Amino acid sequence: MFLPQGYLNGNNILDNRAMNQVTFAIIGLGNIGRRHAEHILQHPEARLVALCDIDSSRSTLFDVSFYDTIEALLHTAQADVLCVCTPNYLHEKHSIAALQAGWHVVVEKPMALSVAECDRMIAAANNSGKTIFAVKQNRYNPPVVAVKQLIDEGRLGKIFMLQVNCFWNRGDNYYSQSDWRGKKDKDGGCLFTQFSHFVDILYYLNGNIEGAKGMLQNFAHTRNTEFEDTGSFVLQAANGAIVNFNFTTCSFEKNMEGAITIIAENGTVKIGGQYLNTIEYQQIKGEAIPAINISAKNNDYGLYQGSMSNHDKLINNVVQVLVHGQRIMTTAEEGREVVRIIEQMYQSV
Repeated sequence: MFLPQGYLNGNNILDNRAMNQVTFAIIGLGNIGRRHAEHILQHPEARLVALCDIDSSRSTLFDVSFYDTIEALLHTAQADVLCVCTPNYLHEKHSIAALQAGWHVVVEKPMALSVAECDRMIAAANNSGKTIFAVKQNRYNPPVVAVKQLIDEGRLGKIFMLQVNCFWNRGDNYYSQSDWRGKKDKDGGCLFTQFSHFVDILYYLNGNIEGAKGMLQNFAHTRNTEFEDTGSFVLQAANGAIVNFNFTTCSFEKNMEGAITIIAENGTVKIGGQYLNTIEYQQIKGEAIPAINISAKNNDYGLYQGSMSNHDKLINNVVQVLVHGQRIMTTAEEGREVVRIIEQMYQSV
């Protein structure tokens, strides 16, 4: 049975006496799939056993078995976990296929492109007795960890307002790299592809969103995208807080800011930098949290940059859950909730 609280029952924990490594396969060997592979290879309790991609030229990237269809992979390979690193619109299909084959699943963001897809994935996990690990690696960012503890301990008191600013750049080169990027039915939109991690951190720190009003515009990407490149929303949080959520991929030439500011009863704090990687300022009743400034730990893909690179911690969490019975960092239900918030935001426009 899939446990939404983040724990596995005894039947799902691997027998560490017989198998001292968790075996992984990866489907999708783009930038993020290769990042998964690198961290699996570096983990002492993980082993990469198979890869799958429609591009056969990627078969030489790593010295493991290679398959060009998921059917061949699941029929032939033997692994505990499939990392689903394919384009957004394939997450549901590939995850359910792996779950039905008896594999656990690590699914990259977004978990899927609709709540309905997420629900079918969770049902498949329940039916198979296997587990979905939703990728939300920004939860491991040290500034996020520090502020989460601050909130959980009640030191900020009642939260009044949050402001989320995501000012990134995505140019023509980014959209020309893959034929699914920029397509509404395959990509989903900026909130799914670029900024779902920020929706997740908002949810992780402050809880559910109950209402949304917003505006969207495509200013600079009409030639290569079927959706917005800029948006601004006012959200109503379940705890009563007002949330301003602003995003764009029009930042001139480079990513400029990925930040969350919290205004609360007993303090004000801003997690800032380009990727939620610094504590930019704070004024907190009592003892302040330590200053944090991480200057270079983002996912750098050459022509563009992504969020903080914490996939080593993600892979470690999978191992710790499956071998040692520890808690899942991000459950499928939490991944679903992020998709629900994004759907709510888009439906409000």
